Amino acid sequence: MDRHEEDAEAAIRPLDLELAGWLYGYTRRYAAKRNALVLLVVVRSMQLAALAWAMGEIINGPVARHSVSGLAWGVAAFAAMSLLTQLSFHFRQRLALELGEAVVHDLRNDIFIHLQRMRMSFFDRTRLGRIISRTTSDAEAVRAGVQDVLFSSLVGLGQMLAAAGLMLWYDAVLFSIVAAMGPVLWSINRHFRGRLSQAHRDIQESFSRVTSSLAESVNGIRVTQAFVRQETNRRKFQALLADHSRCSMQAARTAGVFLPLLDLNSQFFLAALLTVGGYRALSPEIAMPVGDLIRFFFLANLFFHPIQALGDQYNQALVSMAGAERVRALLNTPADWSDPPAARRPSRLCGQVRFDQVSFEYRPGRRVLDEVSFVAEPGETIALVGQTGSGKTSIVNLIAKFYLPTSGRLSIDGHEIRELSSDWLHERMGIVLQQNFLFTGSVLDNIRVGRPDAD
Repeated sequence: MDRHEEDAEAAIRPLDLELAGWLYGYTRRYAAKRNALVLLVVVRSMQLAALAWAMGEIINGPVARHSVSGLAWGVAAFAAMSLLTQLSFHFRQRLALELGEAVVHDLRNDIFIHLQRMRMSFFDRTRLGRIISRTTSDAEAVRAGVQDVLFSSLVGLGQMLAAAGLMLWYDAVLFSIVAAMGPVLWSINRHFRGRLSQAHRDIQESFSRVTSSLAESVNGIRVTQAFVRQETNRRKFQALLADHSRCSMQAARTAGVFLPLLDLNSQFFLAALLTVGGYRALSPEIAMPVGDLIRFFFLANLFFHPIQALGDQYNQALVSMAGAERVRALLNTPADWSDPPAARRPSRLCGQVRFDQVSFEYRPGRRVLDEVSFVAEPGETIALVGQTGSGKTSIVNLIAKFYLPTSGRLSIDGHEIRELSSDWLHERMGIVLQQNFLFTGSVLDNIRVGRPDAD
């Protein structure tokens, strides 16, 4: 299957600090909300470990002493801590959703503004569906990266660090078992990272092709039916769907091995903790308090629990990075040409149009106009007659400065069109589309382009 030029734009490193910094720049307008969210992330990650610590203190304290009043106070304190934990979770989630929506709002607005600045040649070579996918699916991928991946991952990592610190403080021997899991997790992630990265890039690229084909098929349905290409287009669209399905299944198979493998390792290490911890609690020489063992297991669960979630977040991060790279590539695409800094804005426009040996190419090497010369005086009507594709509309596009001539000189009222301000010129002319004719109106109403058989 042919790969278009834009398909290669997603072939980047999945986790790119420079790209993440570019996305981070969109949060600067919402610095207060972002900073509050970061604070809640830190508090949330510490609260969960504090609940496990409190559970152990209650067991070793009031429960071990058979103190009913102490147990009641301990339960009340635990309930208050739990309530604060849920409040911080509510506001963390709410602020993350609001920040993600704000970033996507600004990102889509920038895309729209940038598209308004692009020249017509950009839309000639860029498929409509790919432009739409930047504003829809790719922007949504960025939203997920901001509001889900970033802050949820920070909570998970903070929770693991807090739990690890408490486990090391209470029992270094049992913590060494947990620490032994680090190299195993690193090896698994290293093995699957490249495969998941490529799989999710392929998903984004294939979905972009599906979106592009769908948009163009709906937009050109009249042409499709007029030339009886329904069956041909159906086969092409089915091939695109099959390719997208294949990419999705490949990613699902890889993730289906990666995530259960992470969970299996977590269960294995919990079994090892139970064996060693039970021995230390039963051994007369060590006599580890049962409350400390229970507390250690709570902390170990807090340590292992985010691992699978972090695996899911890693997959989503790959999608978000691919979407962000596509959007940034679009925003960084420069216009093919721009007006000079000192573009002219004459006080009036009479409407004299002069073509002097003007040639024009939409694509290099495929000439549409070949050294065309004529003069249209103000008030004069000129009919351009020719077959479809002979360059009638291209002449109007050049006069309107939608494109620039490849060679030759095109002037309006003696001013070379490259030296005139595009906005100034567009404000002083109009193009009227009708079924049989294309007219230019306002001041430049002296050019008529139409079919020779039009009434």
